Amino acid sequence: MDWIRQVIDYGVIGFLLFLSFLSVGIALERLSYYKKLDPLKFQSRHELEVELTKGLFVIASTASNAPYIGLLGTVLGIMLTFYTVGQEGLVDTKSIMVGLALALKATAVGLMVAIPSSVLYNYLLRKAREKLAFWEAHHGRERV
Repeated sequence: MDWIRQVIDYGVIGFLLFLSFLSVGIALERLSYYKKLDPLKFQSRHELEVELTKGLFVIASTASNAPYIGLLGTVLGIMLTFYTVGQEGLVDTKSIMVGLALALKATAVGLMVAIPSSVLYNYLLRKAREKLAFWEAHHGRERV
């Protein structure tokens, strides 16, 4: 059963860390792109908006789903702890508490991934809106 706990632990937490690196990588790329971008080179607002929002859905998806992925790891860890207690007949408080503490680690990691991702998404969305507002100020509002 210890190998199952490791799979849950490393699988869920590893996936969350992968999502975190992916979000940060996309955010850094977007920030670099925003600094170099000249909004006035675009003929339409829609073209500019498409360019500005590329990849932001990954950061938003990470921010909104990381807590659920962490919760899934916690639920699986708690289920495994209870299963082990039921199979082995353990009533040892130490074993139960260690199992539950390890399970809760997944939720903590999920939140640690979600919160910065949410902040990054909102910051990048704000920067994109600033670029769109700049374009609109120079081109006038485009009629759809």
